[in-house]
Amino acid sequence: MAGRNLAKQAIIVLFSLVLAQAKAGELLRLEQSAEAMGSTYSIAVYGTDQAAMETAVEQAFDEVRRLDGLLSNYLPDSEWSEVNHFAAERPVKVPQDLFDLLSACVEYSRQSEGAFDITVGPLMHVWGFYKGTGHMPKPEEVERARAIVGWRNIELDPAARTVKFRKKGVEIDPGGIGKGYAVDRMVEVLRANGIKIGLVSASGSSIYAMGAPPNEKGWPVEIKDPRDTSKTVEEVRLKDESMSTSGSYEKFFEADGKIYSHIMDPRTGYPAKGTLSVSAIAPRTIDSEAWTKPLFVNGREWAAKHKPNGIRAYFCEDKPNQPCVWLQ
Repeated sequence: MAGRNLAKQAIIVLFSLVLAQAKAGELLRLEQSAEAMGSTYSIAVYGTDQAAMETAVEQAFDEVRRLDGLLSNYLPDSEWSEVNHFAAERPVKVPQDLFDLLSACVEYSRQSEGAFDITVGPLMHVWGFYKGTGHMPKPEEVERARAIVGWRNIELDPAARTVKFRKKGVEIDPGGIGKGYAVDRMVEVLRANGIKIGLVSASGSSIYAMGAPPNEKGWPVEIKDPRDTSKTVEEVRLKDESMSTSGSYEKFFEADGKIYSHIMDPRTGYPAKGTLSVSAIAPRTIDSEAWTKPLFVNGREWAAKHKPNGIRAYFCEDKPNQPCVWLQ
C-alpha cells in the first residue's frame, strides 16, 4: 500500500521462483512478487521454458521500476515530481508515455464529470492521506485546497509535448491511476516475451489476467466483503481482462463517530459517501482502475446511465441490508 517503502528505487524480490513439474510436458508455474511504486506487485505465469519465463518476469519488474522513477510523486527527481514543481511556472516537456498518460487522465475526468481528477493532490494533503492515514481538516483548509483542484487547470500541448498548470499550487496525484497503468505495461512486457498465461496484480486491487490457468476457464479472483474484509462477497473468473477495486476500507479514519475514506470527491473537497466498494472489470487495467473512482464517487444510479460500454461494475453500497449487485 502507499506509504510503505516509498523512497525505494530498486525492486526487492519478496518471493522466489515456484516451479512444479509433475511429469514431462506439464506446464511450469513461476511466481514472484516485488515492491515498487508504494505497492506490492505480484506475477504468476505458466510456460514450458524456465529460462524464458524467468527473463520475462525479470523484465516486467524492470519496467515497473522504470515507471517508479517516472510516475512517483514521492521521488523528487521523477518526471512526475518535476511537473508538480515547475508546471505552474512554465511548460514542462515530458516523455511521450507520461504525456499520453496525462492525456488519458484528462479524458477520464471529462467523461466522469470531474469525479476522477488527478489534480486532487492538494486535497489529499489537507486530509492527511498523503503519506498518512488521514485526519479531519478545517473547513477553510478544504476550501482553499478545493479552489486549486480541477482537471481544467492542466494544459497539454501535443506538438511540444509539454504540460502547464493554469494556477499555482496545482498538484497531480498518480494514486488513482498509477497501479493500473503499471500493470498494463508489465503485461505488455510479458506478452512481448512470449508469455500467454499469467496474472499480474498490484496489491490485489488492480489485476490483469492473461489467458487461463491449466484446466480452468479463467483466473479465480475474489472480491472482499467491504463490511468484513476477512470474507469474500463474490468470486469472478478473469480471462484476458482486468479488475480493479476501490473501497472505503482501504484507507480511512474515524472522527465524531463518522468514517472518512481516502476516496475523494474532487468537486466538493470531501470524501465520497454512499458507497463501500466498487469493483470494475474492463479490457485494460488503466480503465478498470480509473473508473472505479467515479463509479464510487457518483454512485450506482449515475453509473447505470454514464458507465462506458465494455465495463462491468460490482457495487457494494452503504445501505443497511443492501446486497452487493452487478451493473453490466
